[in-house]
Amino acid sequence: MNFTRWSARLPGTQRRTAAAQAAIKARAQSTGTSGSGTDEVGKGGDADDADDTANDAGNGDAGVGNDSGSDSGNGSDSSDGNGSDSGEQAAGTACPATADPAVADPTVPDQATAPGRSTQSASGRSTHARHEDARKRPAGPEGLEGPEDTETPTVPAARNRPSAETDPETHPGAAFGDVPETDPETAPEADPQYAQHASASGTEPERAAWKRRRAIDALPVRALLGQVPALVAVVHGPEHRIAFVNEAYSHVFGPRPTGAAAREALPELVELGLLPLMDQVRRSGRPRTVKSRRVSPQQGAPGNRRRPGYYTFTCTPITTSGDSGVLIFAADVTDQVQAVERLRASERRQREAAVTLQRSLLPQELEQPDDLRVAATYQPGGTDAAVGGDWYDVITLGAGRTALVIGDVMGRGVRAAAVMGQLRTAVRAYARLDLPPHEVLQLLDGLAAEIDASQIATCVYAVHDPNEGCLRYASAGHVPILVRDADGTVHRASEHTGPPLGTGGWLHTSGSLPLPEGSTAVLYTDGLIERRDADIDEGVAALEGAFAGATGSPDIICDRLLRALGISEDHDDDVALLVFQHPVRTGPDAELFHNAALDLLGGTEAAPRARAFASGVLASWRFPTELRDLGVLAASELVANSLQHGTPPMRLLLRRTDRRLIIEVTDGDEHLPRRCRAEPADEAGRGISIIATIASAWGSRRTQGGGKSVWCEFALPGR
Repeated sequence: MNFTRWSARLPGTQRRTAAAQAAIKARAQSTGTSGSGTDEVGKGGDADDADDTANDAGNGDAGVGNDSGSDSGNGSDSSDGNGSDSGEQAAGTACPATADPAVADPTVPDQATAPGRSTQSASGRSTHARHEDARKRPAGPEGLEGPEDTETPTVPAARNRPSAETDPETHPGAAFGDVPETDPETAPEADPQYAQHASASGTEPERAAWKRRRAIDALPVRALLGQVPALVAVVHGPEHRIAFVNEAYSHVFGPRPTGAAAREALPELVELGLLPLMDQVRRSGRPRTVKSRRVSPQQGAPGNRRRPGYYTFTCTPITTSGDSGVLIFAADVTDQVQAVERLRASERRQREAAVTLQRSLLPQELEQPDDLRVAATYQPGGTDAAVGGDWYDVITLGAGRTALVIGDVMGRGVRAAAVMGQLRTAVRAYARLDLPPHEVLQLLDGLAAEIDASQIATCVYAVHDPNEGCLRYASAGHVPILVRDADGTVHRASEHTGPPLGTGGWLHTSGSLPLPEGSTAVLYTDGLIERRDADIDEGVAALEGAFAGATGSPDIICDRLLRALGISEDHDDDVALLVFQHPVRTGPDAELFHNAALDLLGGTEAAPRARAFASGVLASWRFPTELRDLGVLAASELVANSLQHGTPPMRLLLRRTDRRLIIEVTDGDEHLPRRCRAEPADEAGRGISIIATIASAWGSRRTQGGGKSVWCEFALPGR
């Protein structure tokens, strides 16, 4: 809104203006010569008294009244409060076209003036003093005052607009505020807000602070962007012609000619693929950003780098009334990118160390039982995933029995791998006690809490007994075992699942699954079936479908299951997989596996019957004489020990494989024998010592339903 034109319509302003003009005309007529009177008034003569009268009558609104009078049609410029131009208009003198009658003096404060005192301007000077200075200064062309009295207010909205004399052809960036010269009207002293603030406060520090703030606002766009340390370029038009590049941009890429098209003059932006992005920004009017673009050193650039840099580019649309363009702002993020690279290198080294530790703690070579074919694989997570605590193991327990273990420590990194190694070692130690599966997990549960109370783990411990043809197992929060029969039917072991290891306060139980000849079973960790976008039961169902159709050796089945479930090197979790088969043996292989059993009712005839049975069976299996004699002696001692320390029913079991001879005696007593040293005078207590001396291995265990089993085995010649 134009304040001058608005105030001119006030009734009080019009009356004061009319009174001032009447006084001027009266004095001019009293002189007798209107022309000289006009000159006197135009030079700031006796019209001061009339002006003072008008100012005093307005009580501080002199500036408003004079401006209103100027706008009311008389053409007077009363910004100084003297009405000199009003006299010229009254005398018929034409006002030059360069004078703007609507421009008001911003130095006149809008405050009341005390009666009897002259009106004060914002700079502290009275109107009388200013009129005296006007008399001393020579008049400008056509009677106008000199340039010292010309005060033009600063228009903040016009600071970034080019002047009327700026030619867009000569200055391509003028349409976007790139004016090379500072307008003197933007000085802080010309701002009316500054004048009011200075007159009101009157303190020099506040004036200095105000000037500093206004000085920053008065900076042109070229000077402001030129001081920015980031890379700045301004382009306009559909060809993205260069309007401006700052010194930082030239320091990196070299100077760029103004007015040239970006495709030819800005090859670095073409190389970075920013031109299509700039087109999109110009059309849509929305800013876009690309992060961490690699910038190669430019030949011939003053700031040629010895190493490449990385910049984040932001393209912002610029729209004016005549054209549209794009402001390109590039921030140097080289330090951040290098810090990220160092962090990734550190994480990569830590991951390599964890993977190395993980693989070293896993079995380097699986034990191969006589009655099972076993294969296992471990697939660490992708490069962005830390290694976990997955593990597996195969432990031969003796007497043809085999323990199969798989587990997963929650968490990732070296710590999880270290906990996994301790648990695996403990499992092997507990397995040597030949305990039932649930008792092994009970011991592991207490150990896991002692190792690290914040770490929990899942585990499955299963034992295969070829004499029983089944798989006894216990699970601690682990995913279920899958068993496929010879006809392709898949069974899921979903019972007897306790909480994970390390939780404490839970009694695990053991379950059983049939594993006849021709059956295949798979143990696995959750990384094989778990997906972020699907339920874990869906993953188990998918594994069942893949397992039902996977045939071949255990090695082949492992590969097929990994492919069927989409496990690759980029998988985000560790995967451990253990597959074992109870094969069907035919032809020559079948002749190498035999079983023979004899039930003993006790009494004095039990030992002779056992020796005769063992001798006949071993002779039919065509063992060498020396091995046959050792087998008969071992069977006699085991039966004698059971007769003396055990209870009926008793049973003698002979079993041969392609690698060993196994002799086992069971009875109804649960007390396990132990090896002891017999004195020379003792008549008993040497049976277990004799067994330990002649056999390759021996052991004892409690059987399901009560009782015990004592066994020994002999390695076959050449095995």
